[in-house]
Amino acid sequence: MLGKFILGQRKKHNLTQEFLASKIGVSRPTYIQIEQGERDLTITEARKLADIFDIVFDDFVHGKESQSIKVEFGKQMPPKRIKQEMRISVPQENIAKLKETLLYILEKIGALPNIGEAVICKILYFIDFDYYEKYEEQLIGATYIKNHHGPTPAAFTEIIKQMEHDNDLVQVVKKYFQYDQKKYLPRRKADLSIFSAREKELIDAEIERFKDFNASKIKEYSHKDVPWIGSTDLQPISYEAVFYRTPEFSVRQYDDKL
Repeated sequence: MLGKFILGQRKKHNLTQEFLASKIGVSRPTYIQIEQGERDLTITEARKLADIFDIVFDDFVHGKESQSIKVEFGKQMPPKRIKQEMRISVPQENIAKLKETLLYILEKIGALPNIGEAVICKILYFIDFDYYEKYEEQLIGATYIKNHHGPTPAAFTEIIKQMEHDNDLVQVVKKYFQYDQKKYLPRRKADLSIFSAREKELIDAEIERFKDFNASKIKEYSHKDVPWIGSTDLQPISYEAVFYRTPEFSVRQYDDKL
């Protein structure tokens, strides 16, 4: 049944009913009827959902997946892109920096009650995008997806699995007020020798800047940043958009004089 397929896709992409209802132009009760199979989709609604879930329309209406995001570590992009598949390539050296940055964040503020997975993902985003704006160079260079909850590193789940396997960290779930919060506890110290002095300086500044933010606050804040605003839902966020940031978000002094 198409309703069950849509429900599965929503959960897979970690989206809310309110979000999808607004995207296809219906109320939440109407959207719930769609998931429960009590209301048929219009062609327009079906096309919008297919686009959001990144599925070819003909496959979507038959309840089939046709696209996936694959994270390939240390491999070059193939010369020809497969039509129904998006590949995200992350160099090995950047994976190492992502791991050590994550461990360093956990060392510094991971024990704070407000710091869960959602906040960590946004801190990583601002580290990467602020460094790129400031120096026009990559720090981690990870690919970030425009998720309903804010920018999310595409490789994050795979990196966590690797680090758990290597005993670098352990995942736990704790209560933050009435919500379940996914947290990570470091099992070793970060190797800071991998960072230059200015890289560590920026990482420290971002940690200090966001240490008091909870998931809701940093989500709302990240949604005002130009790179997130200008991106397509569930697609990679462009680093180049940092050069069009508003003064509230810009970390670089630009010389406007001729």
